[in-house]
Amino acid sequence: MITQTAATWQTPAQIETLPLNEERSWKQELSGAITRADELLSLLDLADSPLARSVTAMPDFPLRVPLPYVQRMEKGNPDDPLLRQVLPVSQELVVAPGFNSDPLEEAQYNPVPGIVHKYSGRVLLITSPACAVHCRYCFRRHFPYEDNTLGKSQWQQALDYIAGNSSIREVILSGGDPLAANDNHLHWLVDQLAAIKHVQRLRVHTRFPVVIPSRIDADCLAWLTATRLTTVVVLHINHANEIDDDVAAMIQRLRGSGITVLNQAVLLKDVNDEVQTLTALSERLFENGVLPYYLHLLDPVSGASHFDIANPQAMALYRDLQAQLPGYLVPRLVRDTPGAAAKTLAF
Repeated sequence: MITQTAATWQTPAQIETLPLNEERSWKQELSGAITRADELLSLLDLADSPLARSVTAMPDFPLRVPLPYVQRMEKGNPDDPLLRQVLPVSQELVVAPGFNSDPLEEAQYNPVPGIVHKYSGRVLLITSPACAVHCRYCFRRHFPYEDNTLGKSQWQQALDYIAGNSSIREVILSGGDPLAANDNHLHWLVDQLAAIKHVQRLRVHTRFPVVIPSRIDADCLAWLTATRLTTVVVLHINHANEIDDDVAAMIQRLRGSGITVLNQAVLLKDVNDEVQTLTALSERLFENGVLPYYLHLLDPVSGASHFDIANPQAMALYRDLQAQLPGYLVPRLVRDTPGAAAKTLAF
């Protein structure tokens, strides 16, 4: 159930009253997501701010943000770190050297529809093309989902690919966002994966329950825990302000079901590029039983160059983070390098 709560670090100016119905299901929250920038800025008392003049239309990657996530943004603050992650601005139109539509060269690792197989021992399964929120730095914002949205026969082709490769011990449900799919379908899919003897682990990469915490309901937990597979859920949280009481409760539902919960973040200019911000994120994650896992350098995808941080600055920031936190609270600073056998440590 979505409730309106205020975490201790939030300011009194935080949104206190939005038209949320406490009885709404996650599907209703998803269908009611904001898709117009003027509506979003109006809710945040920013309709007449200079920020409004920088907003641009992106028909191929439009604005999409659910109200429970908007609820955590600070009213009247054009620099709110959550707002920056979702608002399409004119900087996305900049053509920057080195930024392209397939920065990880995933097309060459797409052996059958729905499968991305880059690394030994694990394979990524494109479970849904949809997301609950459109993050402006998304490295798959140009991914050819139309070629990887599976029908019945293609699901079998993907499962046959996994079954035919005994080196695959882990299947990663990704997208889009896998939790945008129907629970009945996800239950069927996980049952099929569990029937493949060499598959030992199920990993779910998702931002959905961060922006709509009610997504982790009884039906979702049922398929996450129904099989012999060891389940790991990797959340995507970039800033401590994303963790309100509802998100904290969602995490406890996962952990209470015996699921390992990790977090991966992306280092983003003017969002989390200060050591105090990253320290607060790690502390808040661990307070809720989530282990900081990865801190990704930005993937150079077209439209996201304004989030980029120069490598020397990123390295200096990371050294400062290491000095502030015990080692188990310091996520690994990594980059995705096309052709590499694994994530590459930044240094």
